[in-house]
Amino acid sequence: MSRALIIGGTRFIGRHLVTELLDAGYEVTLFNRGNHDNPFAENDDVAQFTGDRTSDAALEQARDEVDPSIVVDCVAYYPGEVRMATEIFADVDAYVFVSSGSAYGTNDIPKREGQTALEPCSDEQAVDDSHESYGARKAEGDRAVFAAAEDGVRAMSVRPTIVYGPHDYTGRLNYWTERVRSQDRVLVPGDGTNIHHLVAVENVVRAIRTVAEEGTPGEAYNVGDHRVLTLGEVVEQIATGLDADVEIVTAVERDLADGGLEAGDFPLYNPNPHLLSTAKLYDLGWAPVDPTDAIADTVTTAYDTERDPGPDPADTEGVLRSLDS
Repeated sequence: MSRALIIGGTRFIGRHLVTELLDAGYEVTLFNRGNHDNPFAENDDVAQFTGDRTSDAALEQARDEVDPSIVVDCVAYYPGEVRMATEIFADVDAYVFVSSGSAYGTNDIPKREGQTALEPCSDEQAVDDSHESYGARKAEGDRAVFAAAEDGVRAMSVRPTIVYGPHDYTGRLNYWTERVRSQDRVLVPGDGTNIHHLVAVENVVRAIRTVAEEGTPGEAYNVGDHRVLTLGEVVEQIATGLDADVEIVTAVERDLADGGLEAGDFPLYNPNPHLLSTAKLYDLGWAPVDPTDAIADTVTTAYDTERDPGPDPADTEGVLRSLDS
């Protein structure tokens, strides 16, 4: 397993995966449309194949020219894309589909592969491009992987929960990082104990390589940090990483409403605990990094974000003032 083809590879998970695979001795080729800057453009160890992943002819050309041992599909957002890819790369040693913890349809605690039900997906959802159908589309992509494996394809999937790390363009962890950087008091919704399982991008790419090398075709593997932090603990770890002294101030829904806010306005808040079991991945020999170290690395690394989620600082300051009165 020496040649890797990454579908995607230039933005977040993919760019970290390139480094992971290079360090493991793989020859790496990126397949994408070239719409985003290639951070490996000057790296002679990383080849670039420009093409549209929705084109079967382009994927077939990449297959024939690269002759990959493994294929990692970072940007399959529609089940039809997964079905096409598993047909074209039917003879590779491993095809790994990057799915999502959002594929689960129920709030089991924890969510377990093969036990917790997946989201159903209608024909309309399978081709929809809205955020509301994201989990359903990923679940149907998983089912496409399972079907391909039944036909003899060495196809597997990984299901990461919310991913954080350097070059995370979503800005979700960065919202809290900037609050800690700029404020002595940080407003946290609820009582700070809500749980939405997070995962460091380094743990995701280690999982992808582990599954490609050791996974069983037709199986899905959850990916989450091995230690689960509450939202309050996430903010505390950010402060530790920045060597900042901040006070965490919690606010219930009524207090937030006085400032025109809701708990769901805050990134990483989830009213229902979202927790993935990673025991199945551990059994493959996955060796994750500690979230304390991963968060410290993230908050001390300079990178740009494309989004600025979360409430306006003026609104959160208003709630803080109201709580003081």
